[in-house]
Amino acid sequence: MSPRRSKEQNRSALVDIAARLLAGEGPEALSARRIAAEAGSSTMAVYTHFGGMSGLVREMVYEGFARLETYFAHVGRTDDPVADMTLFGRAYRHNAVANPHLYAVMFGGASLGGFSLSAEDRQYGRYTLSTVVECAMRCIEAGRFRTGDAELVANQLWTAIHGLVTLELGDYLIAPCDADRVFEAQLVTLMVGVGDTVEAATRSVASSAPRLAAEVHAARPPVSAGPSPATGRPA
Repeated sequence: MSPRRSKEQNRSALVDIAARLLAGEGPEALSARRIAAEAGSSTMAVYTHFGGMSGLVREMVYEGFARLETYFAHVGRTDDPVADMTLFGRAYRHNAVANPHLYAVMFGGASLGGFSLSAEDRQYGRYTLSTVVECAMRCIEAGRFRTGDAELVANQLWTAIHGLVTLELGDYLIAPCDADRVFEAQLVTLMVGVGDTVEAATRSVASSAPRLAAEVHAARPPVSAGPSPATGRPA
């Protein structure tokens, strides 16, 4: 393994450990000593990679969105843009369920105690929405969605699915209205709400389901090297 790869894996491991401690035990568990001990590393690694604890908390946000972007990047472009759109919803949910500790930090579900995110940090991950906006435009151009603001449509879908995922991670959705059942119904309802027909939306939602394993589950989130100085996005 190259020294660079080893360094990036160590960085990513520290982020994961810190996020799990924060989500599971609260901000009082965040100390360079505790994180280093969990990682089998030295406290100096925290300062070398992140400049301190505040930088490490910020990196949790960057890492969480980098993983989401990886899943989004594996959503294929087909001749059914509504099926593609619903697959973005499935990818969003998958990322949250696979990385609940990071998801909690990304969207403020975890108390940060004395550590805080800036307004820029909170808006950092909006770049991931660009592919969803592009897909919404394709749905509009195909006549499946009403003519309108594609960015607004993407934000509406994001906020709706985010709400369901938050309830799911909190174990609020139970039988007979468990998360899977509600999610499938929600996808159809959301597509109809922005202009699709019930019949067409039902077909597209159904056709996107098997693609989740083939396209999204097969994705391997990258080992984060932090944001690029030039773009602010993951390197």
